[in-house]
Amino acid sequence: MVELAGPAAATNGALAAVASAPNKLEVNDLTIRYGSTVALRKVKLSIREHEIFGIIGPANAGKTSFLKAINRMDVFTTGMQVDGEIRFNGLDTRHLKNVYALRSRIGVVFPLPVGLPMTVYDNVALSPRLRGIREKAELDVIVQRCLTRAALWDEVKDRLHALGSLLSGGQQQRLTIARALSQEPDLLMLDEFSIAVDPVTTMRIEDVLKDLRREVTIILVTNLVQQARRLADRTAFFLAGECVEIGITEDLFTGEVKDQRTRDYVEGRFG
Repeated sequence: MVELAGPAAATNGALAAVASAPNKLEVNDLTIRYGSTVALRKVKLSIREHEIFGIIGPANAGKTSFLKAINRMDVFTTGMQVDGEIRFNGLDTRHLKNVYALRSRIGVVFPLPVGLPMTVYDNVALSPRLRGIREKAELDVIVQRCLTRAALWDEVKDRLHALGSLLSGGQQQRLTIARALSQEPDLLMLDEFSIAVDPVTTMRIEDVLKDLRREVTIILVTNLVQQARRLADRTAFFLAGECVEIGITEDLFTGEVKDQRTRDYVEGRFG
């Protein structure tokens, strides 16, 4: 795995700010197995505060397994074994006793919208209620804020008490983002969020993510390399369980990459 330091870091103010930010997540020698099959091998990387960190790569590269390991979702996956060190806010997540407290700081958005069988309002209010917030006025503020941040408020403000499952696919995906934001996470992980969303809604969500980076750190797993190019400060290329290369995103597309496989992938020669 090679860490690049391209010229864009010196000329782009946002990248310079990211480069000087402390680490939010540090991964060392992360290996993930499913029985005898190795999904990820000896991955080492760091992700900085308020960074949008992209992860690209073909199917079965280990991208989703990487997200599962961060959030300790391996406990729900039969046969998944995780070795190595993952530090979130300086704490070794593999040895945390309170896994629920960890997950409360990490929001996750899956490829397909997963609406809970309840109203739009209750989808967003669920996490605050679990934290002990009961006052309707306070919940109202949280619901409106999260739906607004997810670019959904104007479309659903008159339908808050309708089932979330009645929304369109794109609206349900933004509802999922609003629900994740209601946790007040430090880290937001998105796994192929646009796979079932139309192009117009995809661009709206991308605009949301650009704004959210001021508040949270974002990991963006995507099979759309141009999406990573539009959004990510730095991007990692995963292939066959290996973190092949990490670099400033624009450098991966226009600069000198260290591994020809990276060039081949971003230029569409495979994947």
